[in-house]
Amino acid sequence: MLAHSPFALAATVALFGFPRVTAAPAKRSDGSLEPRSDCHYLPTDLQWPSLANWQQLNQSINGKLILGRPLAQSCHNSDYDSAECAEIEDTWTTPLTYFTDPVNIMAPYWLNDSCSPFTSINATCNLGNIASYAINVSSADDVIAGLKFARENKIRITIKNTGHDYIGRSNGEGSLALWTHNLKDISFLNYTSTNYTGPAVKVGAGVQFFEAYKIAAENGLRVVGGFCPTVGMAGGYVQGGGHGPLGATYGLSADNALEFEVVTADGRHLIATPTENSDLYWALSGGGGGTYAVVISLTTKTHADGIVAGGSFTINNTGDARYWSAIEAWQKHLLVLDQIPGFTTVWGFTNNAFNLAFATWPGGNASTMAEALASYKEEIQAMNLTFAAYETSDRPNFYDHYEHYTGSLPYGPYTTNDIIGGRLIPRSTIQNNITSLISVFKDIINTTGIPATSLRINGIAANVTHSRVGNHVGSNAVLPAWRDSLYWLNVDVGIDAAASRETIHQIQAQVNTFQDQFKVLTPGGGSYMNEATFDNPTWKEDYYGENYDQLLDVKLSYDPNFVLYAHTSVGSDLMTVASDGRLCKD
Repeated sequence: MLAHSPFALAATVALFGFPRVTAAPAKRSDGSLEPRSDCHYLPTDLQWPSLANWQQLNQSINGKLILGRPLAQSCHNSDYDSAECAEIEDTWTTPLTYFTDPVNIMAPYWLNDSCSPFTSINATCNLGNIASYAINVSSADDVIAGLKFARENKIRITIKNTGHDYIGRSNGEGSLALWTHNLKDISFLNYTSTNYTGPAVKVGAGVQFFEAYKIAAENGLRVVGGFCPTVGMAGGYVQGGGHGPLGATYGLSADNALEFEVVTADGRHLIATPTENSDLYWALSGGGGGTYAVVISLTTKTHADGIVAGGSFTINNTGDARYWSAIEAWQKHLLVLDQIPGFTTVWGFTNNAFNLAFATWPGGNASTMAEALASYKEEIQAMNLTFAAYETSDRPNFYDHYEHYTGSLPYGPYTTNDIIGGRLIPRSTIQNNITSLISVFKDIINTTGIPATSLRINGIAANVTHSRVGNHVGSNAVLPAWRDSLYWLNVDVGIDAAASRETIHQIQAQVNTFQDQFKVLTPGGGSYMNEATFDNPTWKEDYYGENYDQLLDVKLSYDPNFVLYAHTSVGSDLMTVASDGRLCKD
């Protein structure tokens, strides 16, 4: 793994590269940029803090300042190192490469081909959209110092945990990143409050699911988390709602959040719960990440562990109508499974095969799982189709179940070279408009002419209605459309690791088109903001719904000066990213 460099006074502005300028706000007499007074500064501005200023910040936080560096810098020009470059080529699409780096992110569109290991040695290499510096946060005091420095010097702030971010919230040109990845404390406790009394766990903002799942199991417990093991537990995941394999049993991650430890934009170190700073707690529990406050830790419910039933199957494409009939029958069978408390499924299909990746049913066993799937199995046999693979199982605890169906732990099988978009599919669509939905499925899967390496439609079905979860309307800021949805659906398009900027933009545009097709079928619905598209013109309605105005009030209450900004976050339309990459008031 490549090491990141600590701050050094000898660093030069040349390390930052130069911003992309197509229309400057103004120019000085010598032709250089004169930034608008309502804009943040970039490294090429005369007003950018001097190296001595950065050194003072570094000293105040005990040497935790890190100079931002493109991952592929060793592949270009005077920095060329053949061994290091070969290593980064080999690991370019693995999450470990990014979550251990203070500034680089897992989002091909936002990396924008600014410094690729697959271009020539002489090709341009600069930071592009990623942070110029990062603070390796180890305490609230580090965050307070970073925010103070940014406010006083008009520097943009970004918050990076792992870097899992499709919509560009954890990166920003010329920014100072608050890198929370190394906040790894985990402690179990008996939690008592007016709203909940029971077992809980307090996790630092940097704790990832592969860590949380394992240590919870070792303590006879399970926690609500995501499918991807390298996602952070307390960052944009829970703040965006957070779905996962235990969703139908305990709800979304935000439904389990008990309290957030935060630093506000003006430097206050606070606790937010349903009774203390309750407006902030409400917003952080599903109202989007990176904009209300910087989360230092999360305290969330834990649940007693025990037997978990699992199931999976594969049906290969037969090349005729039966394949789509099998997928349609599954959509209808999901309405049956939706009535079984605790039954969650993740499934998907390509032009080659349809598969149930895994079903999760705490308290069930292999036999009861087989019973739950039996009527669907009979339908498939009646179509004269066969399962290429079929399994029901049970495991003694959730971690063993998760490990069996996810595989390749601790980091899992997932890669970073994809572009994604999707829609929450309400029960009413399956009940009343299944023919149109299947038609859209066919149209998307049979798309040709885009330079993709893969194209897959995925679904995650979990009943997270308030009656099932056990909380009330308005208890958190989760998008209300989640409560009416049979499943979350996404279209995942894989791209070549060496894809050019033009190719990435072409695929992004195509994913937008796919997402729009599902919008037509689900008027008034919504999308899971963490797996959506960044350039959705109806992002307020789709990602926040009727909560938006109240969330904006919270934003303006805690951060009226927009020290914190994240793309498509609440209030982000009151700011703009100029053509040269700087963040300005709109």
